[in-house]
Amino acid sequence: MRIRRIDLTFTALLLPLDVAALFCAGLAAYLLRFSRFVLQVRPVLQDVPFVEYMQTVSIFVVIWICLFAVAGLYSTRQRKAWNELGRVALAGTAGVMMLIALVFFRRELDTSRFIVLAVWLFSITFVFFERLVLRVIRHLLLRAGIGHKKIVIIGESKTADGIINEYKSHPILGYTVVRQFNGWNDNVRRAILKLQKNGGVDAVLLADPDLPKNQALELIAFAEEHHFTFNYLADFFTAAFTNIEVTTSAGVPIIEVKRTPLDGWGRIAKRAFDIVFSLAGLIITGPILLIALICIFIEDGWPVLFKNIRVGERGELFSLTKLRSMYSKYSIGPQFGNSAAGLRYEKQLIAKKSIKAGPVYKIADDPRITHVGRFLRRWSIDELPQFWNVLKGDMSIVGPRPHQPREVAKYLPHHRRVLAIRPGITGLAQISGRSDLEFEDEVRLDTWYIENWSLALDLYIALKTPFTVIYRKGVY
Repeated sequence: MRIRRIDLTFTALLLPLDVAALFCAGLAAYLLRFSRFVLQVRPVLQDVPFVEYMQTVSIFVVIWICLFAVAGLYSTRQRKAWNELGRVALAGTAGVMMLIALVFFRRELDTSRFIVLAVWLFSITFVFFERLVLRVIRHLLLRAGIGHKKIVIIGESKTADGIINEYKSHPILGYTVVRQFNGWNDNVRRAILKLQKNGGVDAVLLADPDLPKNQALELIAFAEEHHFTFNYLADFFTAAFTNIEVTTSAGVPIIEVKRTPLDGWGRIAKRAFDIVFSLAGLIITGPILLIALICIFIEDGWPVLFKNIRVGERGELFSLTKLRSMYSKYSIGPQFGNSAAGLRYEKQLIAKKSIKAGPVYKIADDPRITHVGRFLRRWSIDELPQFWNVLKGDMSIVGPRPHQPREVAKYLPHHRRVLAIRPGITGLAQISGRSDLEFEDEVRLDTWYIENWSLALDLYIALKTPFTVIYRKGVY
């Protein structure tokens, strides 16, 4: 794929700026150690000559840069700031560990531990700050339209419209849509070539997975001929083959489709993540839960918790716990005596007010919700007891949302892919639109998550969830 000039420029700037930041970190650590304030608190037992010190710093700057390269910090791929900070911290910590090991093996035990600690903290801080400034400058340029890739979209669909709106509302993504066509033919070919002559075209995005194969191949050949970057939206069939293992039997290659990377240590790591996160969640949100329980009881009495049967991993049923947000007379579940009447009323509301198509419903302006319940739902406080479900092992912190058996019964075969792992309190679909997403889009996002799971992705989704809640997008 052709790299944008702005990305190449900023990637090239990283190396010299990192070197400068590391030298500044070493210098700052030395000046701090021999500052008047520190000397009064901790006198110097052995003098450290400045020239000799900077020579040592030079050696370790080279080592640090090599570690940064191993950590992928010089890739042209753009990462989130928190991801970059984690990689800088990891590489910087590895560098300091090497420095401590060198001091130990050379038996230079009188080397200033203060300087070693200061170098570690300053190196991470200076490098990240330098990269943050560079990131801000890059974003300002992209917001001004400088360095954008000009892209043509082939295909008309709700997903294609969403991509166009995303590019328009987030110019820092670096794409400008110059034209959208509803298909591929000779007229479209000529129109794109005309656009190339007038203002330039850098990329073509095929946003219609149902485009006939012969036309898709023609479009790919056209993009290659005119040196356009070719992108396409993956359909469900493509998504199913993103994680494969190839073996050979009798000289014939056999491809095994892996359901998810969550096998072996991946599953163990995710479970450990869930236990730590759910315990922390229960401790931190304990006071909020207590206040919410009292408010629910004052408004509508018992029970204050709502237990609902949901479908979990591999189709197994479990009882999901939430704070009750509906009036008890309308609530459906084994702890309520009027489930049949409540279910009939719910079916009427689904027919009249559901805003989602497909097996999963979502009732807008639901009259069954209490005043307290509306507040709890708006801020997703009603979901907090699900930390207990995670601790029990029924759910995970991150994963597809669990649905009711009557909803799962309406799933199409490819929908059932989301049952391959434990359902989650939050997930990729939840931070990407929540209830505003169509069910097919939700399945596509959850399928991608299942195929591409990593602890870093779980952490990203978990940390982004509070911001999604604050913006209250897709809340009903």
